Amino acid sequence: MQRHARRRHFLMCPPLHFDVIYAMNPWMNVGVPVDRGRALAQWTTLVETYRRYGHQVDLLDPVPGLVDMVFAANGATVVDGKVLGARFASPYRQGEAEFHNAWHRAHHSAYALPGTSLTTAVAEPGAVNEGEGDFAILADRILAGYGFRTSREAHQELATLAGSQVVSLQLVDPRFYHLDVALAVLDDLAEHIAYYPPAFSPASQRTLQRLYPDAVIATEPDAVLLGLNGVSDGLHVFVPAGAGHLIEELGRAGYETIPIDLSELAKSGGSIKCCTQEIRPAPRRDPQRTS
Repeated sequence: MQRHARRRHFLMCPPLHFDVIYAMNPWMNVGVPVDRGRALAQWTTLVETYRRYGHQVDLLDPVPGLVDMVFAANGATVVDGKVLGARFASPYRQGEAEFHNAWHRAHHSAYALPGTSLTTAVAEPGAVNEGEGDFAILADRILAGYGFRTSREAHQELATLAGSQVVSLQLVDPRFYHLDVALAVLDDLAEHIAYYPPAFSPASQRTLQRLYPDAVIATEPDAVLLGLNGVSDGLHVFVPAGAGHLIEELGRAGYETIPIDLSELAKSGGSIKCCTQEIRPAPRRDPQRTS
């Protein structure tokens, strides 16, 4: 199958205050020091790479004390120009939500339908959700994770806001605490994904097998390197460096892979996708391709 890139719009936050001072997942170890300068350099390379491939990157100002704010994917979910804000499960991260909401209120007119009110454009969540950490957006449906960070009630909130079918998937391995470290969207229009089956309950594995028989299957070494925490524009897959088997399989499936080293940020259990919130504008007739 011939793959095509489409220009994307991302919101990201510099890791100026990044640190590991608490442990919310098995990857976090407060006894391992963080090199903030190295984290910033790696993150800057990711931003520059996105821009080099034609994608728009906007920046959210980091806030002192919010050490995980670099993981911007968790701050909101944007579908067709409509925003569902985050409501973090952990008290350590709850303060991030207001800054994401403020950014979207200030900028929503650039990607929402003309005349959309702030109330309609940026919805305050009632249930706990951690944004795109647990929501994967495809053309015909939304895949939604639960089990560790996002409640199933939030799935219905997003379904109502987006007017889309939401498929709930249960995460069972604490190493893969968010959907975006267990599953990656490769081509949203073609409904093509990659995932690591043991991260999901048996019932959810059967659902994924039924819906996506042509999915790329990751191995455990891929998954523990956070290899599935990548971003794709439909052709180019920005993938964590080192996920060798997954990179080979993506190539066989017709994608061009761009390995990125975010090993310093991985000390907090996050990588490329965790750093990248996608702004999906209100529908246009002809999605713009970058190649």
